[in-house]
Amino acid sequence: MSMKNEKNGTEDPSKAGYLGPYLLKQARDMISTTGENIQKVLDLALRAMKSFESSSKGKKSLEFVMCLHVVAALNCRLGKYSEAIPLLERSIEVPDLDVGQNHALAKFAGCMQLGDTYAMLGQLENSILCYTAGLEIQRQVLGEKDTRFGETCRYVSEAHVQAMQFDEAEKLCQMALDIHRENNSSASPEEAADRRLLGLIYDSKGDYEAALEHYVLAGMEMAANGQEAEVASIDCNIGDAYLSMARYDEAICAYQKALTMFKSTKGENHPSVASVYVRLADLYNKIGKFRESKSYCENALRIYTKAVPGTHPEEIASGLVDVSVIYESMNEPDQALKLLQKAIKVYGNAPGQQSTIAGIEAQIGVLYYILGEYMDSYDSLKNAVSKFREIGEKKSAIFGIALNQMGLACVQLYAINEAADLFEEARIILETECGPYHADTLGIYSNLAGTYDAMGRTDDAIEILEFVVGMREEKLGTANPDVDDEKRRLTELLKESGRVGSRKSISLETLLGNKAHIFLENQEISILER
Repeated sequence: MSMKNEKNGTEDPSKAGYLGPYLLKQARDMISTTGENIQKVLDLALRAMKSFESSSKGKKSLEFVMCLHVVAALNCRLGKYSEAIPLLERSIEVPDLDVGQNHALAKFAGCMQLGDTYAMLGQLENSILCYTAGLEIQRQVLGEKDTRFGETCRYVSEAHVQAMQFDEAEKLCQMALDIHRENNSSASPEEAADRRLLGLIYDSKGDYEAALEHYVLAGMEMAANGQEAEVASIDCNIGDAYLSMARYDEAICAYQKALTMFKSTKGENHPSVASVYVRLADLYNKIGKFRESKSYCENALRIYTKAVPGTHPEEIASGLVDVSVIYESMNEPDQALKLLQKAIKVYGNAPGQQSTIAGIEAQIGVLYYILGEYMDSYDSLKNAVSKFREIGEKKSAIFGIALNQMGLACVQLYAINEAADLFEEARIILETECGPYHADTLGIYSNLAGTYDAMGRTDDAIEILEFVVGMREEKLGTANPDVDDEKRRLTELLKESGRVGSRKSISLETLLGNKAHIFLENQEISILER
C-alpha cells in the first residue's frame, strides 16, 4: 500500500487522512509482537504523527492523541524522557472535556502518562501535579464511587508516599479503601492492597499499632484470595511494625514465617529471601547479637551477589544499601563503603533512580569523612549535590543535609568560604523544611557558627551560638554534654570578641575535631577523635 508522492518520495497529502491511522496501527501491532528494534517502531510512529498533523486541519482527533501517547511511550523505552514530555503535554491540550467521555478519558490518560514520565526523571513534585489533575478529571467523569477512581486514588497515594507527603497519602488511600469496600460484598484483592498501603503510611507516620491492624487485615484478605507471596510480604511488614515497637520475639516470628513462605514459593536464592535475611540482621543488630546479625548479612549478600535471572537491578542495589547501613552501625565503615560502591555500579544510569543514586553518593561522602578521606568525601558529596540540583530537589531536607556534609568536608580541606556558603544554603532549606528548632537545623546553625568564627565574623557566630545554646538547653536540659560544649564555645567567643587574629579559632578546632554536627537521613552521627 503506497501513499508516497512519486516525484519526491514524501507522503501524499491527499491520502494523509488514511495514512496516519494505518501507520499507527502498524506501529501498535509491532509493539505487541516484538520487544526489539524499538527505534524502527518509533520511526513508524513518528511518520504516523506527521501524517495526522498534516491532515488534521485543526480537528481534535483522539487518534492523534493516541499517536502522541505511543510516540512518547516509545521515547521513554529508549530513555528519551525529555523528548516524551512535550509530546504528552501536547496530548493533554488536544482533548476537549465538553465533547464527551472519550475526550475526557484521553486527557486523563495523558495526565497519568506524563506523571509517570516525570516520576521516572525523579521529579516527584511535577509528577504529583499531573496525577492530581488526572484524578480530578476521572472523578468528574466516573464519579466518586467508581472502582476505577478508587484504583487511581491508591496510585496517587503511592506517589505521595514516595514524596513523603503522608497526610495527603492517607487521605487518598482511605478514599480508595472506602470505595472498594462499598463495591465488594466480601474481602477483595483491591481492598487488601488498600489496607497494606494504609499500613505502610501509618508505619511511616510512627503509628505502629494502627499500621499493624491494617497489615493483619490485609494479610487475612490476601490469604483468602490465595495470594501466598503477597501474604509473605505482609508478614515482613508485620515484622517491621513489631520491630519498631521493640516487640522482638513477635518480629522474629513474623520474619521467620515470611522466610519459610518465600523459600517455598520463590526459591532459596530469590532476592525476597535475601530481604528477610536483611530484616533479621537488622533486628539482631538492634538487640546486640552481632554474630547472628553478621551471619544474616552474609546470607543476604550471597544471594545479592549471585542473583537469579530476571531479578531487577534496583532490587539488588537496594538490598546492598540496606546491608551497608547495618555494617555501618556495627562500626565497619570500610565494608559499608564497599557495598555502597557496588550499589552505585548496579544502578548505573538507570532512569528514575537519580534521586536514589544521589542519596547513596551522599552516604558514601559521609563514610569517606568518617574514614578521614576528606577529598574523596568532598568529591562524592559534590556529585550528590549536583544530581539533587539537576532533578529539582533543591528544596528537600535531604538536599540540605547533603550540603551540610559537603560543608564539613570543605572545613577539613580549609576551604572555609565555600563551607560557609554551603552551610548558609543548608540552613535556609532546613529552616523551611524542618523549622528553626529542629535538631538537624540546630546542628547546621552550630556548624555555621564555627565557620563564621573561623572567618573572623565573631559577632555573627555569637548571635547564632546564643540561639543554639538557648534551644538546646530547652530541649536537652542544661546538663547535656552538647549543651556544655556549645556553652563553652560561646563563653570563649564572648571573652575573645575584642581580639582579632590572636588565637586559633576555638570553633574551627571543634569543627575539625569530634563535635562536628553531621547527619545522614536525619540521623546525627558522632565522629570520634582519632
